[in-house]
Amino acid sequence: MTRSIADQTVEELGGPGSVLARQRKDHIQLDRLLHELDGSTGTAQEEVLQRIDRLVFSHAFAEETVLWPVIRRVLPDGDALTLQVEEEHQEVNELVTALERDGLDSPERPARLRRLVEVLREDVRDEEDVLFPRLQEALSPDELRALGRRWAIVARLSPTRPHPTVSRRPPGNALSALPLSLIDRTRDAVDAGTRRVPDRFAPAGRALSQGLAAVAGVIERVPLSRRGDRPPTSR
Repeated sequence: MTRSIADQTVEELGGPGSVLARQRKDHIQLDRLLHELDGSTGTAQEEVLQRIDRLVFSHAFAEETVLWPVIRRVLPDGDALTLQVEEEHQEVNELVTALERDGLDSPERPARLRRLVEVLREDVRDEEDVLFPRLQEALSPDELRALGRRWAIVARLSPTRPHPTVSRRPPGNALSALPLSLIDRTRDAVDAGTRRVPDRFAPAGRALSQGLAAVAGVIERVPLSRRGDRPPTSR
């Protein structure tokens, strides 16, 4: 009988370097951030959301590039299992994109925030209770640790912002990862700097960030970025 990875020790998961232990560590961090988000408002809420974004999108991009292809290869029902999680990832991309577009005063913001938290928690449960126990049954501890190293490297090089039109599967997501990651991480640095500079310099920082976002939008729509996808996921 499979056991959720939430109920296992680090040693049972294959050690701290195992992909399962690394995943659970990120999920614990996400849970803390979601509790911090609850009850927050205004700019404080925006700051927590940005921290959630930076964690969630690099984490999910690395899953889609590294982990889900392995699950599809080693499990007979891997395609259906990963498609469900890809749909959850896609909804997160669309919700965060809408939150960023509409701003703090949108009347739809509370409902979108509630749905975002709901989908993120569903995603964690689907992964910890279903996907990862099945992966654990199919791979040895050594294989889980090797996969953990690959996942960690890709996560550090993955985009940190939503890209809802990019494929959730290789080769599209893998081909778009490097340019989008460079743009996203540059925007992260620009936005952080803009918050620290005197007000008279802030418009220039915001304009640069918006310009980088426009470049990312072009990359998202390149046909190669959409290759490998399925109709139920990216739009």
